[in-house]
Amino acid sequence: MRFVGEKINALIGEYLKPIETNWQPADLLPDSAQENFLDEVKLLRESTRELSYDYVAVLVGDTITEEALPTYESWLMGMEGVDQNSPQHWTQWIRGWTAEENRHGDLLNKFLYLSGRVNMRAMEVSTQYLIADGFDIGTGRDPYRNFVYTSFQELATNVSHRRTATLAKQAGCPQLSKICGVIASDEMRHAKAYKAFVGQIFEVDPSEMMLAFEDMMRKKIVMPAHFLRETGVKIGQTFSHFSDAAQRLGVYTTYDYIDILDNLLADWNIGAITDLDDAGQRARDYLMALPNRLRRIAERTKVPTLEYPFSWIA
Repeated sequence: MRFVGEKINALIGEYLKPIETNWQPADLLPDSAQENFLDEVKLLRESTRELSYDYVAVLVGDTITEEALPTYESWLMGMEGVDQNSPQHWTQWIRGWTAEENRHGDLLNKFLYLSGRVNMRAMEVSTQYLIADGFDIGTGRDPYRNFVYTSFQELATNVSHRRTATLAKQAGCPQLSKICGVIASDEMRHAKAYKAFVGQIFEVDPSEMMLAFEDMMRKKIVMPAHFLRETGVKIGQTFSHFSDAAQRLGVYTTYDYIDILDNLLADWNIGAITDLDDAGQRARDYLMALPNRLRRIAERTKVPTLEYPFSWIA
């Protein structure tokens, strides 16, 4: 990891924004110090009335996912090659990334609280469960696999937040649309960073990087909230219902998963990488054939139509 870590400082300035000029949740919410605060809250609540049941459920699930940030930071800090006592390279990136991501859950949580559409305690219980339960994304402590995962996952969250932004605008909720849009922009910027890290690794260690990519795709990229649950519900069961709602809305679908894979194959120029050993070549061939295989499976997959009664919805 050191050969990539030595280049990280140059990338930090490109992919992380200065704290003093970056947006903060307070910029996008009613100001409680102002006399018109209650009027602004009333308008916010009225604007959320046309949001569908599935939409609110997906927004809550997205919020819980963002608020489980302590799990993600601790996982990345445990990667091989990360020295938590060093203020440079990977530690600096992970802390900066965490600081930016931390605003997402904070902003969405406050919006949902003001909206009056959500049983906040039920949502908060799910958040605590998700952090306490942790996750297993199949990467171990290996940085190569972790960066494949984060590259994929940041693109997935970008898609989800962009779609919720569009749907909020269509439902007459421009404030929420802007909120989801600025979060989506962060996710894309972070995706570009992680894709750049992987691109550098491919330049110096192509076969091992290819094997790591293949391994993650064979396992399938699981979402960070795959253990999501509610009170009295088995671990992971609520995530299945959340995923069904997202597919019904078109917020994040099986085809989006395949499109993200296509994006990574193109960005990392997988088909043109030739400096590989035999195992690396087999891994590359598997990866290049995978999107079409997944599309054939997706064509036979039906999305459940039954709405699940989430405890989160007021």
